[in-house]
Amino acid sequence: MFDFIKRRKRKLKADFGKIKTDGFNLSGIARFFLLSEKSDAHQIISDRTWQDLDMDEVFMFTDRTSSKIGQQYLYYILRTIPKTDHRRERLDKLTITFQQNQELRDRVLYELAGLNDPSAYHIVTLFLTEHIRKPSWFWIIPVLSSSSVISALLTPFYPSFLLLLTLLLGINFIIHYWNKTNLNSYTASIPQMLIMNRVARKLTKFAELSDHRTEVNAALNKLEGLGARMIIFRIESGLQSEIAAFAHYAAELLKALFLIEPLVLFDVLKRFDSMRSEMNEVFEFVGEIDLALSMSALRGQVPDYCQPVFASGPKVLSGEAIYHPMIHGFVANSLENSGKSILLTGSNMSGKTTFIRTLGVNVLLSQTIGLAFARNFTLSRLRVHSAISILDDLFDDKSYYFEEVLTIKSMLTESKAGSGNLFLLDELFRGTNTLERIAAGKAVLEYLSSGENLVVVSTHDLELTNYLKESFSLYHFPEKIENDKITFDYKLKPGNLETTNAIRILDINDYPDELITEALRLSEEMKRQKKEKDRHPQ
Repeated sequence: MFDFIKRRKRKLKADFGKIKTDGFNLSGIARFFLLSEKSDAHQIISDRTWQDLDMDEVFMFTDRTSSKIGQQYLYYILRTIPKTDHRRERLDKLTITFQQNQELRDRVLYELAGLNDPSAYHIVTLFLTEHIRKPSWFWIIPVLSSSSVISALLTPFYPSFLLLLTLLLGINFIIHYWNKTNLNSYTASIPQMLIMNRVARKLTKFAELSDHRTEVNAALNKLEGLGARMIIFRIESGLQSEIAAFAHYAAELLKALFLIEPLVLFDVLKRFDSMRSEMNEVFEFVGEIDLALSMSALRGQVPDYCQPVFASGPKVLSGEAIYHPMIHGFVANSLENSGKSILLTGSNMSGKTTFIRTLGVNVLLSQTIGLAFARNFTLSRLRVHSAISILDDLFDDKSYYFEEVLTIKSMLTESKAGSGNLFLLDELFRGTNTLERIAAGKAVLEYLSSGENLVVVSTHDLELTNYLKESFSLYHFPEKIENDKITFDYKLKPGNLETTNAIRILDINDYPDELITEALRLSEEMKRQKKEKDRHPQ
């Protein structure tokens, strides 16, 4: 046994901090976030923004947790921006504790590993969902149970009671197995909740963690008051693969005869209803410790990270060597921006959309887990909204343009909600004609950028930069064409894009000569017309 524990500890230490290669049960992981109360959050990250920023993949990269509770808590943290710094500061303090104390890390790691069973995903249902309610006829169960007890006690003295006991056994067996469905609904969650309580109690014994969420001790004391009532759930959980074995017939017979399971189950569920806040407290205590342990591992695994600095003024978004953690061989970029929004130009594949996502991911991580993938990162406090990967909705018969119109409409509403917002936009109104796209785009971007709001937007419409250069900082991603090959360095440059190569790219990809000639002729004609119009405006 001792050798087994030593081998298990060695394996946990060897695997600690590595990117997980097993599957991610995202529906189970998201359960705490979906069910929990979030009214005190500054922002709940929408499904659209979460998907636009590829945050499922970012979550899987940042997840170095050791328990299913830690996974659920990390997902919840990433999708809720808090109103104050308290949560982030507490997490950072705990993370530094683990970074500086490897012995503590190893001891906590071993305890948390006891909650790595997939059944632990169900713990949250005990305190965040409604429990099964007693049927209207439940009053008959204690009557039948009492009758069985009395009959069993009298049978040795009055053998005629054996007939009544046999009759009661038949009736009680029906009720006993009716209740199995109810009991099975909790055989995954309740045993794991008991393990969670045991793990939490052990964690509170570590001196380095004793002052972390001190209110958890009172919650544990109340939960442990359930005591012996929990034994049927331990037994039932252990029998899932052996319930038909002969050794358990006697226990089943006794439980059925005296209707122990339904009486205990509904009594426990009633008590759980009064202990929801305590279970939530213990869950968050364990989840936060696991998250801090995970962050200590992540900080040691990434090439560069920093703790963000929050600016006191609006529209600040600056950083050095900012990168996206999911891009292999990433190119880091630096940005200095204060007081303005940001407009990006560049050809397709030059890096505009990736940079928009990079900024969004780092703004979100800065405000949730207090970490940015950059050498340094400074930002205003911002709620994050995006319109990057909009698709046609064929089932609702919505075109791309109409879907985009609805998305931007929600952003316009958010822009006047009274706090700073970060709006991430990729190729605004690409679903309509050039003239109206530029006109509508200018009006929308100026509206969104008003007040403390900051917009980061990409565009192919160079004319738009002339209209917005006073309120937007201009940046571009260049490309080079050499020896009939197009190359990108993915480096952000200040200023507007000066040259365009769309027709040249067609040429080097062997489009017909007459097509290229006509495209160049028409392009030059349109440029002349524009210059003439600019020279003699009506």
